[in-house]
Amino acid sequence: MLPQIKRLGLAFAIFICLFLVARHLLVPKTFGDKGHFRAASIEDNAAMPMKYAGKEGCIGCHDDMIEKKAASPHAKINCETCHGPCLQHTLAPDTVKPLKPKGREFCGKCHSRNIARSTKNIVQIDLKEHNPEQICTECHNPHDPWENLK
Repeated sequence: MLPQIKRLGLAFAIFICLFLVARHLLVPKTFGDKGHFRAASIEDNAAMPMKYAGKEGCIGCHDDMIEKKAASPHAKINCETCHGPCLQHTLAPDTVKPLKPKGREFCGKCHSRNIARSTKNIVQIDLKEHNPEQICTECHNPHDPWENLK
């Protein structure tokens, strides 16, 4: 057998051994038990404190807004997308207030002109050209954006 073949075979054997040792040390014990993830992560995630109330948490007190939003272009967007996590607000509504979106930049996260974004479902505007001195909510109610423009 040629000496370079022996050296190449030895190098491959060493590489394979190092790979197996590294894999044994780096791959979590429960990886692959329930799918292509670490099975223990299910319990880890379940133990994390909840932050979001979900739409159901809003309905009890804000059914008027839910109704108005249901007929608007924002109907499929969860309240907490704009107002942030609200579980604590649902537990103590008098002391914990939800985020009140402000400024053009906030609305611009979804509505600023972007050629990569579909114009079929999202109205896009040029923030520099479209009423640059005004805050969006002065003309548009986010729960019913066309309300003042009808």
